[in-house]
Amino acid sequence: MTVLPDDGLSLAAEFPDATHEQWQRLVAGVLRKSGKEVSDDAAEDALSTTLEDGLRARPLYSAHDSAPEPGLPGFAPFVRGGRAEGNTLGGWDVRQRHTAADNGAVLADLENGVASLWLAVGAGGFPVSSLGTVLGGVYLDLAPVVLEAGREVEPAARELLRIYEERGVARDAARGNLGADPLGHEARTGDDGFGCAPVAALARLCAEEYPGLRALTVDALPYHEAGGSAGQELGCSLATGVAYLRELTGAGLSVEQACAQLEFRYAATADQFLTIAKLRAARRLWARVAEVCGAPGGQVQHAVTSPVMMSRRDPWVNMLRATVATLAAGVGGAESVTVLPFDHALGLPDAFTRRIARNTSTILVEESHLSRVIDPAGGSWYVERLTDELAQAGWEFFQSIERAGGQAAALRSGLVGQELAATWQARSAKLAKRREPVTGVSEFPHLAERSVAREPAPEPPSGGLPRVRRDEAYEALRARSDAHLAASGTRPRIFLAALGPAAAHTARLTFASNLFQAGGIEPVTEGAFEDSGATEACLCSSDALYEERAAEVTASLKSAGAAHVFLAGRPGQYPGVDAYVFAGCDAVAVLSATLDRMGVS
Repeated sequence: MTVLPDDGLSLAAEFPDATHEQWQRLVAGVLRKSGKEVSDDAAEDALSTTLEDGLRARPLYSAHDSAPEPGLPGFAPFVRGGRAEGNTLGGWDVRQRHTAADNGAVLADLENGVASLWLAVGAGGFPVSSLGTVLGGVYLDLAPVVLEAGREVEPAARELLRIYEERGVARDAARGNLGADPLGHEARTGDDGFGCAPVAALARLCAEEYPGLRALTVDALPYHEAGGSAGQELGCSLATGVAYLRELTGAGLSVEQACAQLEFRYAATADQFLTIAKLRAARRLWARVAEVCGAPGGQVQHAVTSPVMMSRRDPWVNMLRATVATLAAGVGGAESVTVLPFDHALGLPDAFTRRIARNTSTILVEESHLSRVIDPAGGSWYVERLTDELAQAGWEFFQSIERAGGQAAALRSGLVGQELAATWQARSAKLAKRREPVTGVSEFPHLAERSVAREPAPEPPSGGLPRVRRDEAYEALRARSDAHLAASGTRPRIFLAALGPAAAHTARLTFASNLFQAGGIEPVTEGAFEDSGATEACLCSSDALYEERAAEVTASLKSAGAAHVFLAGRPGQYPGVDAYVFAGCDAVAVLSATLDRMGVS
């Protein structure tokens, strides 16, 4: 055994440093071998990934990828966190959401890891009159309460303050947020008659008598749930925050008092780096607004795992999505994090799903020690560059809203809705082509899964911006298949004709099986076409075998009764083949047309 000298030298010291140009040249050589003719300079662009807001994620970042100085944690521009200590003192605030008047569920959460409560009251939740019952047995001086009451914010706030007084909670011990958000309510419902006068009164009350309570929430979820990008979510939250500052200072509060009344709510998605960058960029942007206004610029953030990413089919996968999103929220520096239960899209969560939700944060904080490091993503060339680019995109959208007269005017003119709809339309095309895969839905669906049934949740407010989900196009297809199964006892079927040995057909057979199951069409791979119960078929093999046998097998299938024959592969000139399915094809259009031909309504 050779013993290396302990002289502090790196094992790579004898090797010369590779240059960026050398790396580009090697990458270009690999791409050329795969059939892509690119120059050395274009090699990096060929491997880049296009994101929303016109951003691109490159395959390699280095110290030459400049970004503004992020500062220190707890200091302007607050990119690295609103508090110098980050979340190291016990982790983030685990905040559970409740929409039903279930005191048992509330107490179970608080006894098992939840630190604060987010209560939906009024439309989309339980009655204001039930607030005292829901909070029965809760130590209100220990557990902060955050309200979401829409238009009923004033009576809900008054009831909560009455409960504090009745139970002897000192005014300086009350913690939480009264949840006033007139513009968020308007975005949800289209109701523009909810004035800011009562909100300003609540803010003054909190500023003067309840130092631990905030009065307003700047909720960016309505824009995220309407299909908005991360930059649009940032721009809308910034414009809303500025609108509230104007209202509060106009009502007599100082800028510092007004800023202290705001808490910002953002969506955390399974795109971990985008979420981390979004939260960091949000603090930087708000610091700039506060600087111009002459106030401290720290932004208090509440992150919520994205409802848009939650699937209704195979909902167990949502646990994995929520875990990644929660990790990103914690790393991004959110002070409070809500993990939506994995059955959130199906109705009211049960005790098991609430337990999994709260334990997701507990594992990340207590077992993974995620909160022991302040700003763990700080210094990453990719994260710092992405934070800067996202901040620029958010600021541009904010400026467009301000040019339109502010958030209220932009909502009422339709500007915000049109911009979000355009973003969602572009994203829907990627989802339809499976360029953005949804595991368990558009990729690796499981037709035999048992459905998960839940009690219906209160209907959320509607009438304003739409609520979208990534799975919605595929959910409509699967619903058609379910109806056919209920009526006939079988699902619509397609026969997959595998040509040649397994090495030749396995890849495309797997691809076709996944694609058709995403639309609720059951693939049949055994036996003869005549015995399959299918009316259509799909050839699966290699290009070489297609050249030899595609025409012959297609003719045989059609003579056996196949009304339509697909070929899994790039479009070519194969006699008798009616259509082609391939990576990047519009899967939703293909599946919808197939169900139409099969008579599945």
